[in-house]
Amino acid sequence: MTRLLPAPDALVGRRLDMALSKMLGLSRAKASELVAQGHVRIMGRRVNKATTLMSGDLIELDEPEQAKQVEPVAEDMPVVYEDEDVVVVDKPVGVAAHPSIGWTGPTVLGSLLQRGTHITSMGAQGRQGIVSRLDAGTSGLMLVCKSDLAYKEMRRQFARHEVVKIYHALVQGNLTEDKATIEAPIGRARVSDFRFTVTPAGKEAITHWDVLERFGSATLVSVNLETGRTHQIRVHFSSIGHPLVGDHMYGANPDLADRLGLKRQWLHAMRLEFRHPRTKIWTKVVSSYPVDLRRSLQIERQGATGIRS
Repeated sequence: MTRLLPAPDALVGRRLDMALSKMLGLSRAKASELVAQGHVRIMGRRVNKATTLMSGDLIELDEPEQAKQVEPVAEDMPVVYEDEDVVVVDKPVGVAAHPSIGWTGPTVLGSLLQRGTHITSMGAQGRQGIVSRLDAGTSGLMLVCKSDLAYKEMRRQFARHEVVKIYHALVQGNLTEDKATIEAPIGRARVSDFRFTVTPAGKEAITHWDVLERFGSATLVSVNLETGRTHQIRVHFSSIGHPLVGDHMYGANPDLADRLGLKRQWLHAMRLEFRHPRTKIWTKVVSSYPVDLRRSLQIERQGATGIRS
């Protein structure tokens, strides 16, 4: 089956592999592979991954016919706020925001749709209604838009950094300050298509943090994201020598994670505040720690008490 994709104005002038990555939600490596295998053409002509996308181009993408698989549903995903315009879920770890190539687990979008929740059709295919995401390995609050009005307005609020997004994170080591701001641009790492890094060529990224509790080997912090780059909290804390506990991708000590019984990065989206897209009322939604993060904190507190005594 051949899929026709008009070149979006926002991606004109970009490399083909980068444009496909954005349009299809793929890694650049996977997009490059599709081009190299001859599954991508522009206006009928063969291309390479470095081909520049031009205004008016029509991309032809060969998609293999595959048996439709039923996506598993995240049965334990609570809905903590819902009305005619938006739904806010408390996403468990192990649930992705939306379907993507290679992901076979449950997603927020798929689970809501299978529950019968109406979601706006606005947004990229497979990402309808989604205006911000959480990593599969991060738990906590995530907002999805049900109405077209909400999608337009919440996209605007997120783009202008008007939404308050508060996370709690457990970072390695003892932070020297009680509060600070990390302001460092973030871009894709050259060593891996899935990792990000602080780089002068990256996009602006600003992270504010306050210490909540100190344990010696780790510090619990409240994080206020001013911007919303991919892996922003994980990259920023790793860049100052304090990676999130359990975040092996960004340099965390696996021995500490094992001691705390942690199988993922210690990061939870705790609070979401936004102006309701229809009523304009300031709305706040709050979460609490899931079992694995709560248990690891108990272990860390017991260890810190033992050191002090």
